[in-house]
Amino acid sequence: MQQLRSPLQAQVVQWLVAPGDTVRAGDVVVILEAMKMEHEVRADAAGQVREVHVAVGDVVDEGDVLMTAHAATAVNATEPADAVAAPSRTNDVVRADLQRVINRHALTLDSARPEAVARRRTLGLRTARENIADLCDANSFNEYGALTVAAQRSRRTEDDLQRNTPADGMVTGIGSINGDLFGADKSRAVVMAYDATVLAGTQGMRNHQKTDRMLGIALANKLPVVLFAEGGGGRPGDTDMPIVAGLHVTTFASFARLNGQVPVVGIVAGRCFAGNAALLGCSDVIIATKHSNIGMGGPAMVEGGGLGVFKPEQIGPASIQHANGVIDVLVDDEAKAVRAAKHYLSFFQGRVATFETPDANALRDVVPENRLRVYDTRAAITGIADAGTVLELRTGFGKGIHTALARIEGRPVGIIANNPHHLGGAIDADAADKAARFMQLCNVHGLPLVSLVDTPGFMVGPDIEEQAQVRHVSRMFVAAAHLRVPFFSVVLRKGYGLGAMAMCAGGFHSPDATIAWPTGEFGAMGLEGAVKLGYRKELEAVPEGEQRDALYQKLVAQQYESGQALNMAATLEIDAVVDPALTRDWLATGLASSRVRELTAGSVDTW
Repeated sequence: MQQLRSPLQAQVVQWLVAPGDTVRAGDVVVILEAMKMEHEVRADAAGQVREVHVAVGDVVDEGDVLMTAHAATAVNATEPADAVAAPSRTNDVVRADLQRVINRHALTLDSARPEAVARRRTLGLRTARENIADLCDANSFNEYGALTVAAQRSRRTEDDLQRNTPADGMVTGIGSINGDLFGADKSRAVVMAYDATVLAGTQGMRNHQKTDRMLGIALANKLPVVLFAEGGGGRPGDTDMPIVAGLHVTTFASFARLNGQVPVVGIVAGRCFAGNAALLGCSDVIIATKHSNIGMGGPAMVEGGGLGVFKPEQIGPASIQHANGVIDVLVDDEAKAVRAAKHYLSFFQGRVATFETPDANALRDVVPENRLRVYDTRAAITGIADAGTVLELRTGFGKGIHTALARIEGRPVGIIANNPHHLGGAIDADAADKAARFMQLCNVHGLPLVSLVDTPGFMVGPDIEEQAQVRHVSRMFVAAAHLRVPFFSVVLRKGYGLGAMAMCAGGFHSPDATIAWPTGEFGAMGLEGAVKLGYRKELEAVPEGEQRDALYQKLVAQQYESGQALNMAATLEIDAVVDPALTRDWLATGLASSRVRELTAGSVDTW
């Protein structure tokens, strides 16, 4: 005779067998209740019940005999039911509770709202979920807050909210980006997309809560953030919250707190106004399509302020925002915006093992033999970087300096280069702002910097000083003085005055290495200007005309000879003069020999 004992202190709530019944192994024979939870007690062998010793309603202690069975058909239950393997599924019937969840999630999908999707198609735009699917690796996106609806229950039915305000107009979650290159550990990112098909992509109270939740996760786990920012700003129609102005939301402070902590990417297609634009402006980089509009107020706000009546397309068009520096990367459409975002993020995800080396000998022909002839320093950038890796930033603004992310032997770097096509390479206020901010960006995210120098110095003159030139250009010195990343300077041609020093992190011995190409020429200021100022008496002592011109050219030639790169290297003012074809080798060795120091504090100017 075998005894079935209680595995815990509980109350008997149901017997499923009676004396004389035959049971199979694994059958539930009695239900016990403890702490409002029901526990199944099962038989572990087939047999016949002889007697039950307790009745429904009885309270039993652990070890009390519940039932006896004939010895030949012993049963035993010495552990709670949660230690028993769950039975296998025997049919394809979906439980009602699960079906409700499946049905509810289906309402959040684009397929549930064909008319809204069709309207996007007429605009030539994709949906928020389509952009996320393109950005994230397949099946990697875990959505947070999918079942949220707008806080408008007092004015709309539940069915209306579920069908027409899915996710409260914002899709948020965590996905993998570039996982095929960098693996799961380095590819995770927080992705948030305002859904312009839901209440015009406006910022509702619940999607503010979702945003704050995701931003907290990003900050705590140091995850990059990608924001699709299209939308019309704050939403006045949410009525479920007892608020007056709604100015106590924490989203904007939370988003700004990411600055200098993790890479933050903002993407815009279509219209982005007010609160959506404020978040966008906090991003490290803004990628926008050529038909986008970005502004701190949309038409309604402009008109409400008594500033006139305008169409959305008249406010902050992409052509204007690219030229003034708001947009960092301007693209044709959303597909290219997503590709640019993946490219940008890849620089902060690590080094790649494989790369294509450009033709090193092509660098020998970048600088013309005529020292007065302009050329494109972007040819030097592409000749130094791994093939196909260069991503230029802020191309429409600060044209005196190029800024780009790239790789050298698979290692991500930032590159700045003077542009002789603009003011002969002289650095004006916009170019200085652009370079200083780029240095900050690379510094906080740990990317070494390479500076390609060809400048006659800072731009001067009465007109330029009206642009606060003194303050703007000095930003380059301050930004460089706080760098924790390796810095390498390559003087391609002109290295004159304070402008050249700014391009060399403050001075020619500030970088980890300062090298020059054979075409390098140096001076405290432009050679021609130095002759005019330094030899004014000598020149004025000679009659005007051919004789004075000949003396001037002779003195310039002497200055040029004195300031050649070889002489600079002979006096140890620079570290080396190299064959341009060996530039990559120099930089690769320097990168391998240097280290990124710990970040104590840092931020990236929004401007």
